[in-house]
Amino acid sequence: MSQGVTISGLGEDRLVAHLTVGLPLTSSVVLGPGDDCAVMRPPTGKGHYQLLKTDVVVEGVHFLATSPPEAVGWKAAARAVSDMAAMGGWPTHAVVTVVAPGRTPVSWLRGVYRGLVRCARAFDFSVVGGETSGAPDGSPVVLNVSLLGEVAARGWVSRSGARPGQAILVTGRLGGSLKSGRHLRFQPRLAEARWLASHFRPAAMMDVSDGLGQDLPRLAASSGVGWTLDLASIPRHRGCSLEQALGDGEDFELLFTVPARRCGPLLEAWAREFPRLPLTRIGTVAAAGHHEPPLQGGFEHFRE
Repeated sequence: MSQGVTISGLGEDRLVAHLTVGLPLTSSVVLGPGDDCAVMRPPTGKGHYQLLKTDVVVEGVHFLATSPPEAVGWKAAARAVSDMAAMGGWPTHAVVTVVAPGRTPVSWLRGVYRGLVRCARAFDFSVVGGETSGAPDGSPVVLNVSLLGEVAARGWVSRSGARPGQAILVTGRLGGSLKSGRHLRFQPRLAEARWLASHFRPAAMMDVSDGLGQDLPRLAASSGVGWTLDLASIPRHRGCSLEQALGDGEDFELLFTVPARRCGPLLEAWAREFPRLPLTRIGTVAAAGHHEPPLQGGFEHFRE
């Protein structure tokens, strides 16, 4: 690669693809880089795989200096939990890394940890350690949560199983997360994803973190397929435009595909199991190269 190419010029997805080519993977790795979590066979025990995820929030990117510290801590942990949900798994243990300037108030970090603890208790995982590092004055605070989890060996779901003709569905409603503050208090769809994996195992699934306009193309690219969307059916939060629903991001809802013949029974069963959370069919998986309509927008790191 040319020495003149910058991260911004390359873009997030191409950067990740470039950095992960040729990474060493032992025989215990079932699924490596490129999905929401890595999947590994555990050293002992049968019937389950291990999940491993690391996620980072950065002041000025994922939260503001004025954001409530407990909400920042919740978000830092809940983002990783949401990725576990996207694989059909559940979290078990976490370690936390904090990078902060020396002038950061201890009371602020204690508030962050209250949020982390609240998330751990809500989703039943342990926080077993971590690391702290100083940073030059004026640097942003960085919080990293590394999460270990489990998934049934016959129940894990990746992004790569979508096939033409399958139904595309999304949970909840989209758009307006930053304006409303939902990006700091969202609920990872962990229980819903585990129910899906057990009863109507999706062919492909991921969480919507960067916006439907960014994440559906990622799922499609991973599966080697396209899409046909019914834009009028995309569920939106009150007061949000279609553009916001496609591009705002930070929704952390589940985006997944199932065989079309199972869509009706799924919607009926879902309404009984989760009556307060909508589940909406928004389109159909199409052949590779068919993008109706073309999608753009959403959040992408390093975009200039």
